[in-house]
Amino acid sequence: MEYMDVESLKKLNKNKKLVKKLAKKYHAFLASEAVIKQIPRLLGPGLNKAGKFPTLVTHQESLENKVNEIKATVKFQLKKVLCMGVAVGNVGMEEKQVFQNVQMSVNFLVSLLKKNWQNVRCLYLKTTMGKPVRVF
Repeated sequence: MEYMDVESLKKLNKNKKLVKKLAKKYHAFLASEAVIKQIPRLLGPGLNKAGKFPTLVTHQESLENKVNEIKATVKFQLKKVLCMGVAVGNVGMEEKQVFQNVQMSVNFLVSLLKKNWQNVRCLYLKTTMGKPVRVF
């Protein structure tokens, strides 16, 4: 796992291109309590615009658990797109786990919509190589 200290963040010097390049290079960022307060001052709004502002890690938390939690997190980006795809499971998971993930992700997505279920026309489940199956 790579890391950057405050000095290396200062070297970026709010350079928009370098901050954008840094944001594209990684899926997520972690920062300690002391550093997270300084990030907007050091990097400017670049990470925030990319939707990758660092997640807080306290000294009591296990870094490995936090990384696994972030890997398992799904972001729903509601824009003008009418179609959306989300990974809800993998081959190593049991049926109950996949079902629970589907249920949680669909319910959360519906809660984000203005008219809830009235905004959903249909839902499909699809395996990697299989045909899509209509669920709703």
